Amino acid sequence: MIKEEEKLIVRRIKEGTVIDHISPGSSLNVLKVLGITGEEGMTVALVMNVPSRKMGKKDIVKIEGRELTQDQVDKIALISPDATINIVRDYRVVEKRKVSVPEVIRGIIRCPNPMCITNQQREAVIPTFRRISDSPLVLRCEYCGAILERKDILDQFR
Repeated sequence: MIKEEEKLIVRRIKEGTVIDHISPGSSLNVLKVLGITGEEGMTVALVMNVPSRKMGKKDIVKIEGRELTQDQVDKIALISPDATINIVRDYRVVEKRKVSVPEVIRGIIRCPNPMCITNQQREAVIPTFRRISDSPLVLRCEYCGAILERKDILDQFR
């Protein structure tokens, strides 16, 4: 049982999105893929490495005044496949969903193989990957067959 003085206090948001159960230490990558720099003027709360009964430790991001697109949710799933998205309206969670890595990922990440056709400047080919495993997360390039693991994906967002 967590003692009252050990509880984390982060103010509720009126409207927006709470991204919960982010892999510990990954919230800065989440902000990066969402294009949040702090200069936008919206209130953003970032909590890192807080205790979690489910995960041991987790990160949380609260974004006031913004709901995420499906493309943004897909990017978050690549960074933190166990994350949950909570949509908040009038201080209440009106929708809660777990992210999931799509079966096919197009144009979000690039192939690590420098010889892949998707990395050739004169070719207008969109990098496309197929999910071959959820746990651990493993993707395969549709064009050259290169394999990407979670570490390879995270390196692209740093």
